[in-house]
Amino acid sequence: MEKAKKQDTSAKNSGETIISLRNVWKIYQMGEVEVPALRNITVDIAEGDFVAITGASGSGKSTMMNMVGCLDTPTRGQVLLKSRNISELSESELASLRGRTIGFIFQQYNLMPHMSAYENVILPLELHEIDDNSARKRAEEVLALVGLSDRRYNLPSQLSGGEQQRVSIARCLASDPEIILADEPTGALDSVTGKELLSLLQRLWKEKGKTIIMVTHDLSLARYARSLIELKDGEIIYAGTNKNAQQVKAA
Repeated sequence: MEKAKKQDTSAKNSGETIISLRNVWKIYQMGEVEVPALRNITVDIAEGDFVAITGASGSGKSTMMNMVGCLDTPTRGQVLLKSRNISELSESELASLRGRTIGFIFQQYNLMPHMSAYENVILPLELHEIDDNSARKRAEEVLALVGLSDRRYNLPSQLSGGEQQRVSIARCLASDPEIILADEPTGALDSVTGKELLSLLQRLWKEKGKTIIMVTHDLSLARYARSLIELKDGEIIYAGTNKNAQQVKAA
C-alpha cells in the first residue's frame, strides 16, 4: 500500500465535494493532559465516491468517523457538510441536515428485537412523519433491494447475522440518504457473509450513485473502495486513489 509523507487530498473523482475537513483537530482533556485524537486533518470526500478510512487501533478512525458523520464537532478547524460549517449550525439544524444526508450502518445491527424486519425498516419513516402509503412503498422497495422481501415479516431472532445486517442497511436506505457511512460493517459477520455485504455496498455505489464511506481496520475490505484515507497517530499518512482496489462482481 502506498503511503505519503504529505497529504494528497485531491482524490480524483467526478463528483463535487460533499464533505470537507479543514485543519481539523480533536483534542480530549484527560485531567490536566490534552490528548489529540486527530491532528490537523485536511481532506475532501467527493460525491459519488467509495472511500475506505483505515488505520490500526488507536489511529483515530473512530474520531474521524464522528467527524465525517457530523456526530461531533472539532476542537479546532472546520467540518463542512454540503458546504455548511457544522459548528455554525444549531443542534436541530445539524440533526436535520445530517438526517437528510447521511445514513449509518454499524457493526452492531441495533434492530428492535420485538419488531419484524419490515417494522424495523419503516420505523424511521414513521418518525419522520412520512405518509403511510409512501412509507410502506419505500420499505418494500429497500427490502427488495437488499434481497429480503421474503423475510420481511421475520423477527431479528429469526434472521441470520447477514440478514440482520441487510435489514440495518435497508433501514439506512429508507430515507434515501446521499451518503452511507459504514463503521466496521462486517465485524460481526463470517467472511463469506462479509464479502456479500461488501458487494452490496458496491452495488449501492455503482448502481444507485451513493457516496460510501467505510471505516475499517481490515485492509482486505478496504480493497473494495475506490479511494483510501489511511490514518496513523491521528494524522493522515495517505489520501487518494486506492491503488490496491479490486473489482468485485456484485452479488
